[in-house]
Amino acid sequence: MASNAVKYMPIHGGTTPAETRSFFSAVKPIKTSTFVYAFVITFVSFTLFLAFFSPSPNSSSPWSFSTTTPSSDNNTSGSHFSSIFSYIGKNSTLQAPAPENLTPVDKATTFESPNVNRTNPSQPLVSDKSPTLTSDDVRNQTAAPSRSEAPVSVDVTASSSSSVKQEVEKWSESLKNCEFFDGEWIKDDTYPLYEPGSCKIVDEQFNCISNGRPDKDFQKLKWKPKTCTLPRLNGGIMLEMLRGRRLAFVGDSLNRNMWESLVCMLKGSVKDESKVYEARGRYHFRGEAEYSFVFQDYNCTVEFFVSPFLVQESEIVDKKGTKKETLRLDLIGKSSEQYKGADIIVFNTGHWWTHEKTSKGEDYYQEGSNVYHELAVLEAFRKALTTWGRWVEKNVNPEKSLVFFRGYSATHFSGGQWNSGGACDSETEPIKNETYLTPYPSKMKVLESVLKGMRTPVTYLNITRLTDYRKDGHPSVYRKQILSDEEKKTPLLYQDCSHWCLPGVPDSWNEILYAELLLKLNQLG
Repeated sequence: MASNAVKYMPIHGGTTPAETRSFFSAVKPIKTSTFVYAFVITFVSFTLFLAFFSPSPNSSSPWSFSTTTPSSDNNTSGSHFSSIFSYIGKNSTLQAPAPENLTPVDKATTFESPNVNRTNPSQPLVSDKSPTLTSDDVRNQTAAPSRSEAPVSVDVTASSSSSVKQEVEKWSESLKNCEFFDGEWIKDDTYPLYEPGSCKIVDEQFNCISNGRPDKDFQKLKWKPKTCTLPRLNGGIMLEMLRGRRLAFVGDSLNRNMWESLVCMLKGSVKDESKVYEARGRYHFRGEAEYSFVFQDYNCTVEFFVSPFLVQESEIVDKKGTKKETLRLDLIGKSSEQYKGADIIVFNTGHWWTHEKTSKGEDYYQEGSNVYHELAVLEAFRKALTTWGRWVEKNVNPEKSLVFFRGYSATHFSGGQWNSGGACDSETEPIKNETYLTPYPSKMKVLESVLKGMRTPVTYLNITRLTDYRKDGHPSVYRKQILSDEEKKTPLLYQDCSHWCLPGVPDSWNEILYAELLLKLNQLG
């Protein structure tokens, strides 16, 4: 076919094959041979040039090139050009992905997530047989723009790095030598950081204003360190810091308190909230082992894993055939495989170690096949944290990830404990006299000793003292809207004086986390 094309193709726009033959018959034989050879060489070279640089018939642009890695039977020159254009692609302006067309990719999973409706995540899941999507899939993949649409060119890297750089430069000098946890609560009428009732993900247990709490001044308090001022958490800047990353909270319901607070602040800062959704399409955040909020435009996730002891809860069968619960002090919690790849991890434990079973320590703590007949809770706590510390050192690369440990959050039960009539419903102001603060918890002293012995750096968010002031910040009787018949008889017996209303105290924990990230962002890989 190529020879036929040459046969009937005019050369340089005017010479026909017949005219060419006439030309050759008019010249001397020796010149004719020379001209023919030159013509053939020129023609072959020109044909090869066109064949090599012809665009793919499947390209939408005349200058589009395949970025697929050449197979072993491709020619060498093709491999070189593929590498050149791959390099150009990595350094060029990114194209904004279309929100639809998210396709699961085949890679190591963190947790499986149904393929929910991207444009309207409030719609129910279509089918239980829908393709699954992991949190890493959501974070790492980008959908290519439809060929029928003109791709919008957005210099994401430049704009995000510029805004983050400006925030770091603005605050780093004043924050680098600041003791964040030595300070006081001051009134600030620009708070709270989000309006009560505006964030639909807040659990009923923390939604105090919606549950009828009449006073609101507790939401207008800001934590002020003595030697600096904390930056107001800027949700847009923090999302830029999290772009392409995973932030995971691991621990008990107090870390869920902190997780919900942060998700609310970040969610309220995005332009299109329909692109923020829980990866499995959930709308209630109690009762499951893990949750993950996807911020699609930032390709990041903010996750929570339930692990109240950080080590593994288990059970054994005694000689009588009866099952008994135990706590494996030598094994990290089962969800560790899911969160170990996170870029930023915030751990906590503490409250569950105050319950009767853990406090007594009788036939409960286990190492290997040995169940201790009796073990002091502080020693058990030390063993558990040592197991956690060894896991961190083995599984977290400090050059690529940041690890935080949030300290014990103070409780304020008066006249009893959480299960014996303890109350805090009359509290509307924080403690102002330091003599009424409780002593530093012995378990946190154990934590500090474990952290000091670790090779991997862990930032300790020591929020114990700043929470101890806030006897006014708990849900108390405003922990739910509808009481059971039993609760209606004696409503004051059922109070929550350990968790925190939202908006409220955990917002300040997240502002401290924000300040720490401004100082440590360069440590992330």
